[in-house]
Amino acid sequence: MPYDPQWVLEFQAERDRISTALGGLARRIDHNGSTSVPGLAAKPVIDIQVSLEQIHPISAFAGRLGQLGYVHMPHADDAFCPFFHRPGAWPHTHHVHVVKAGGDEERRTLAFRDYLREHGDVATEYETLKRQLAARFSAGESSSREAYASAKGEFIERVVQIALAAGYPRAQDSP
Repeated sequence: MPYDPQWVLEFQAERDRISTALGGLARRIDHNGSTSVPGLAAKPVIDIQVSLEQIHPISAFAGRLGQLGYVHMPHADDAFCPFFHRPGAWPHTHHVHVVKAGGDEERRTLAFRDYLREHGDVATEYETLKRQLAARFSAGESSSREAYASAKGEFIERVVQIALAAGYPRAQDSP
């Protein structure tokens, strides 16, 4: 759907809830994903990156996120980015990606977001790709959502490498 400025407010409200629930565990809480890029069309799902000093054991924070309605989705990526969503059933309204503060995954995600924010032509190219892929994959099926995400991978990796080489992410705010 077209960009909605309300997404920023939805992120801010959820950031505050997560910050309260996690207390001092959260080093950063960032809005990422397509809803964080002004003007970019997106699925209306607020992606949130939570940076912690330690991401293992997951049990140290999973219960706190669970109290907010988040469900952990065990996956091989848990080694570097445990994933949670709410509500439990599709369609989701929020995704939480937990990463190590100062780690590679945190830096890569923020570099991609910041680069898209500052390079409208690349954001437009990304939107075009996402629209083409959305026409091919069904959002209602988990396997189709994963295929959609995988299909964006080459584009994302190319932009991440360009962004990191150009010094992104830019100055980082605290949570």
